[in-house]
This record gives sequence, C-alpha cells and structure tokens, in this order.
Amino acid sequence: MVPVAISPQRFRDVFGSFPTSVAIITALDDAGEPRGFTCNAVCAVSAEPPLLLVCVDKKSQTLPAIASSQAFVVNVLSDAGEDASRLFAGKSDNKFAEVAWRRSEHAAGAPVLTEATLAYAECRVVDSTLAGDHWVFFARVEAAEVFTRDPLLYHKGRYSSWQPHLALVR
Repeated sequence: MVPVAISPQRFRDVFGSFPTSVAIITALDDAGEPRGFTCNAVCAVSAEPPLLLVCVDKKSQTLPAIASSQAFVVNVLSDAGEDASRLFAGKSDNKFAEVAWRRSEHAAGAPVLTEATLAYAECRVVDSTLAGDHWVFFARVEAAEVFTRDPLLYHKGRYSSWQPHLALVR
C-alpha cells in the first residue's frame, strides 16, 4: 500500500481537533536579549532523569537563541495567559515590554514569565535533531514550579479554560 500524502492544512486540522496546552518558550540570544514564541509542541519524555522535548520551527526568531544558549524556559500558560499567547505568536520585536518576567537562575537567564503561568520548567538542552520543518530539542528540567491556576487550552483555533475542579466525576 502506497502512503497518501496529506496537505499541511489537513495535518493542522487533525492535530487541532484535540485540545492542547499552550506554552511560551523563552531564551536569551547572544546579545542577552529575550526571545520567545507560543508553542503547543511540548512533551514529557522521562521522569528519571526529568526530560522534555520542544519543537521549534526552523524559521522561528527564537531558534538561534536556543541553539546558542543551549537553554530555555517552558512557560505553561494559565487561563489568564491568552493575551500573552497571542502576543508571542506574532513577530513583534518588543514582546517582553508587555509581560512581566525575570531571568532564570537555571536556564542561562532565559525569561521566566511571572504572571499568567500555570507552571514553568527551566531547561538545559541535552540533544537536538532536525525533523521536517522543525528542530526538536530534548532538554533536562533543572528547576520547575507549579501554581494553583486553571490551564489555558487551544482547540480548533480557539482558546478556552479548563476548570478541573468543576469537572464532573464519573
């Protein structure tokens, strides 16, 4: 059986059909300037050691910062993070003027967003590979924090909040 190629739009439709969390990946570039982008391609890899992966488009303005610093922060957004998600999905050079952040102590100074986050993970790259039109970075989680907030979800091009404390128990 010969595989049938699907269009990039169909691929997006398939993966947009289930809700995903939303994160902003941040890093510092060689000049010490903060960089970041909105991402839903983050996945846990291992608990021991604590590893995750993040996929970065080859055209991302943040890619050179991650590649050179070999560090980044995964800022998982809470339901208060929709505006930040939209901001970091764009190409503005002034994204960090509009959000509160501090420098990471464990990820080469990469920005930790201090508001509208559900959790963050400060990471050091341990490996990377090119996969299609993205780089996949595997990283060790060096430090992390989790807050008691509701998560921001993205589904079929729309944002929503999941309130697990209101979910029905079966």
